[in-house]
Amino acid sequence: MRIGLQLVEFNPAGGPATVAVHLRDVAVAAEQTGLDGLWLLDHFFQMPAVSGGAGDPMLECYTTLGYLAAVTERIQLGPLVAGVAYRHPGVLVKTATTLDVLTGGRAWLGVGAGWYEREAVGLGIPFPSLAQRFRLLEDTVRLARHMCVEPQPGPFSGAVVAAPEPLNSPQPVREGGLRLLIGGEGETKTLRLVARYADASNFDAGGSLAQWREEAHDRFRRKLRVLDEHCADAGRDPAEVLRTANISVDLASGGVGALPQIVDDLLELGIGQLNVNFRSGCDTAAVEALGTLAGKMR
Repeated sequence: MRIGLQLVEFNPAGGPATVAVHLRDVAVAAEQTGLDGLWLLDHFFQMPAVSGGAGDPMLECYTTLGYLAAVTERIQLGPLVAGVAYRHPGVLVKTATTLDVLTGGRAWLGVGAGWYEREAVGLGIPFPSLAQRFRLLEDTVRLARHMCVEPQPGPFSGAVVAAPEPLNSPQPVREGGLRLLIGGEGETKTLRLVARYADASNFDAGGSLAQWREEAHDRFRRKLRVLDEHCADAGRDPAEVLRTANISVDLASGGVGALPQIVDDLLELGIGQLNVNFRSGCDTAAVEALGTLAGKMR
């Protein structure tokens, strides 16, 4: 089981002046303890369910990923997941490619249809209907594949995106182009897109052992069966798609202690990577505890 860290809060005790040092320390600890990935939310306002909500600190995703890239050498990096309405698809692919080049092939491009309308409206960002965002999502992943085939691909024309000259030089360092992860669990649209285009999928495992056992476990089994069916329809081996999951850990109520039980279940279901976030705050001690646990589960 691969274990990664998702950063969701940017509110250290010292305030904004200490955010950079705090992030550096957490990232270095994650790498040194052997964690496999560092993942960031792609939001401009803090999520409603986290801490103080929208008014709490939130950093722009790709600027932060660039900073984390500079203070690490091995760990994988990416957004979990980039909202496709927030950047033009061609700009998003170019941005993700730049991160991949500057990290020596460590970047993932995680994308999703997005949901947080308040931040988009608040900042004056156009926020299309859900149906339109899904058309944009498919165009984005198709364009990413198209732009990473060769430095001078031909024109691209999708359902809502047209790119007459989608140059992408330099190309990603990783052979095969950008690794694409699609977040979301919708059985009709999202998982179909995963089966057709993605290297990885992402699911929500909840926030506690009780929640996992009471609700998420059965939901995962159903969703993964649907994903397998979509892969069969697309003529694709389901084993080609890495299945990942996110889980929230509350340090105040047992920390990482319950994770081994959940990991056993996830492995049985075919989940290959678990990304952990600490909703009650992430420090180097929490990261080191998670790294120790990850080492035992390899």
